[in-house]
Amino acid sequence: MKWSFLSLASGSSGNCYYLGVSGYGILVDAGIGVRTIRKTLKEKGFDFEKIAAILVTHDHADHIKALGCLGEKYHIPVYATEKVHEGIDRSRYVEEMLVQSRRIIEKGQPFTIRDFRVEAFEVSHDSSDSVGFLVEYGDSRFAIATDVGHITDTVNDYLCRANHIVLEANYDEEMLKTGNYPDFLKERVSSKTGHLSNREAAGFLATHYRPHMKNIWLCHLSRENNHPELAYKTVDLRMAQEGIRVGRDVALNVLKRMIPSEVFVLE
Repeated sequence: MKWSFLSLASGSSGNCYYLGVSGYGILVDAGIGVRTIRKTLKEKGFDFEKIAAILVTHDHADHIKALGCLGEKYHIPVYATEKVHEGIDRSRYVEEMLVQSRRIIEKGQPFTIRDFRVEAFEVSHDSSDSVGFLVEYGDSRFAIATDVGHITDTVNDYLCRANHIVLEANYDEEMLKTGNYPDFLKERVSSKTGHLSNREAAGFLATHYRPHMKNIWLCHLSRENNHPELAYKTVDLRMAQEGIRVGRDVALNVLKRMIPSEVFVLE
């Protein structure tokens, strides 16, 4: 049973990811324009009209901008916790209130979207509420945690179940320290409710790698405080210290901020 993963955008300017099987797919977050979503999916060979649902991680603008249009105009169900939905209702970035498309989920309570079994799990981040998702299709498991202040026991548990992992590597610690951000923003980014550094992501992946893990994607890189090559190298070197060979034991890719990824086929 094969399925596909595509990153449409991954960063503070917008986040949107696609998981699809033959005949339909789902989005995780919709923080970019509807036209961009339609165009990118068409270019990659996917049918926008076959989007069956949207999963929402949290209510920050770069994850929710297109939800009103997608949910109410295109009648795509929007799945989020009650607190996230309340945050979406308050957001000035969402033009239409979610009414008919509103679906309430609870963390730790599995639900299904056709052939997908989905479970939300709690993530530490400074939003109204914040979750990652574990999505199962057949015997294959995909986990995504896009904005992660730190790796909690809960995040650890869900990510370690997955064959395919999308995990934040937002910033390089030295770049953040010496960069132009004001002190309060540096503190916010590096706090336990902020974002995950390259070093922290690398340490977790290196020490929690399991042979069933096939793909790792680093997501939500900062434009000002990171580089794709630096994030990749940090994880690659740290995993090598544990005897894990990137490219042989596990595939590693870095998702670009505003450039769609290739289509990855998952098994």
